[in-house]
Amino acid sequence: MSIRLIVGLGNPGNEYEQTRHNAGFWLVDHLARGQLRRETRFAALACKTSLANHDVWLLEPQTFMNRSGQSVAALANFYKITPESILVVHDELDLHPGVAKLKKGGSSGGHNGLKDIDKALGTRDYWRLRLGIGHPRTLGLQQPVVDFVLHRPRAEEQPLIDAALEKSLAVIPLLCDGRFEQAMLELHTEANPGKASK
Repeated sequence: MSIRLIVGLGNPGNEYEQTRHNAGFWLVDHLARGQLRRETRFAALACKTSLANHDVWLLEPQTFMNRSGQSVAALANFYKITPESILVVHDELDLHPGVAKLKKGGSSGGHNGLKDIDKALGTRDYWRLRLGIGHPRTLGLQQPVVDFVLHRPRAEEQPLIDAALEKSLAVIPLLCDGRFEQAMLELHTEANPGKASK
C-alpha cells in the first residue's frame, strides 16, 4: 500500500490564500509546481504527477473547507483509490508552528474539512499530515479559533511553518513508496530532536 492521492485542504480565493487554514494548499502547491488545473467533475484543482517514480494525484478542493469531502470522494471513486492510499494535508491547532505529524485514522479534532471527508468516504481510515499552526490560547492570543485560522500567521510563526512544510515535503517520496514507518520516524524525529514521537 502506498499513497496515490495527496489532498491539500484550504479555502479557494485570493483572500484566503495566505491564511493558516490554507496550510494544506501550500504543501500541494509545492508538489504541483504549477501543474494544477481546474477539474469541474471533481470541483477541484487537480493534476497527476510522478513522485518517487509513482503516479500520484494531487488535489485541492475548491468547495470551501466544510465541503472538502465532495472533491476527495469524487476523485477517489473515479480512479478507484482506496482510503488507505489517501493522504490529507491540513492545518492543526493542537500542534505548535514548526511541528508536523503523520498519522492514520483518528478523530477529526473538530476540523471541518476532515469531518466532511470522514462522512464522504464513510471511514476515518486514511492518512493525515498535520501541519501545526498553534492554538490562539497557547500562543497567548484572545482571538476566537474561527478568526485565528482565517488570518495569516504572525511574522515569527511563518518561518516555523515553512520549515515544517520543508520537513514534510522531504518525506512525501517515502509515503508514495509505501514506507510509512520510515516517513513517520524521519518526520517526527526532526520535529522533536532527540526522540521519535508517536
